[in-house]
Amino acid sequence: MTREQERAKARRRHQKLEARAAERARIAARNRQVGIVVAAVLVVVLGLVFLTSALNSHSTPAVAASSAPASGAKPSPSASTGPTTLEGCATPPPRPTTIKTSKLPDKRTAAGKHFTAVVTTNCGRITLALDGAKAPQTVASFLALARSGYFAASPCHRLTTAGIFVLQCGDPLGGRGTGPGYSYGIENAPKDGKYPTGTLAMARTSDPHSNGDQFFIVYKDSTLPTDGGGYSIFGTVTGGMDIVDRIAAAGASGGTGDGAPNAPISILSVAVTEKKA
Repeated sequence: MTREQERAKARRRHQKLEARAAERARIAARNRQVGIVVAAVLVVVLGLVFLTSALNSHSTPAVAASSAPASGAKPSPSASTGPTTLEGCATPPPRPTTIKTSKLPDKRTAAGKHFTAVVTTNCGRITLALDGAKAPQTVASFLALARSGYFAASPCHRLTTAGIFVLQCGDPLGGRGTGPGYSYGIENAPKDGKYPTGTLAMARTSDPHSNGDQFFIVYKDSTLPTDGGGYSIFGTVTGGMDIVDRIAAAGASGGTGDGAPNAPISILSVAVTEKKA
C-alpha cells in the first residue's frame, strides 16, 4: 500500500469517527429535549393529580393562593399552631363512630319554600337562610338530615385559608364518612364560579351526582372551578358569621392552608323552621 493510499484510508477512518461522534451528539441532544418534554408533562400530570385528589374527597378544590386576609378576620398563621379552644367556645363533643343512613328525601318537601336553620355549635349559633325555590333537592336533604339529628356532634373538619376560603362541615365522621346513604346532582351552581362571602353550598367529589351531607360556608369571596358543573348554592349565612371568621383566623392544621381547623368547632344541633309568606 502506498503512502497516498494509507493517508486516504486514515482520512476515511477519521471521517467515520467524526460521523459517529456527530451521531452521538445528535442523539444526546434529542434525549435532552425528550427529557425536558417528559419533565414538563410530569409537572402537568402531578398538578392534575393534586387537583383530582382534592375533588375526590368530598371537598372544594384548592385553587391559586391569595395573600389577602379573610374579611373581618386577621390573617391565618402560616404554620399550624395546634388545636386551641377559642374564648367563648366549649370543648366539642366526641364525634360519632357511625352514620345513620336513609333514603333520598322528596324534593317537593322544600320546592318553592324558604326556611331558617339555626345551627348550634360549641362556639355559638350560626343562622342560615335556606332557598328551596332555587335548590329544592338540596334543601330537602338538609332539612331531613337536620330533623333526624344526623348532624349532632359532627365536627367541621376542613378549613381552607389560601385560594378559596371555606369552612366545611356536615360529615359526622369528620371527613371520613361515605355519605348519608344517597346522593344527588347539582342545583343552582353559578356559571362564573363566584361564591360570595356568606354563601352556603354543597361539597362533592369530581362526580356531579355526589352531593350528600357535606356543605361549606364561604367566609371570604372565593372563585371555585366550574368543571363538572360547580357547587350547589342552597342558602346564605344570616347570623353568626363572626364565629366562622374567628375559626378562620385561628388557621388550619398542617401549615398548608388546607386542613382541620386549629380551633375545633362542632355542630351540636340544627333547628329548622319554614318561613311563611
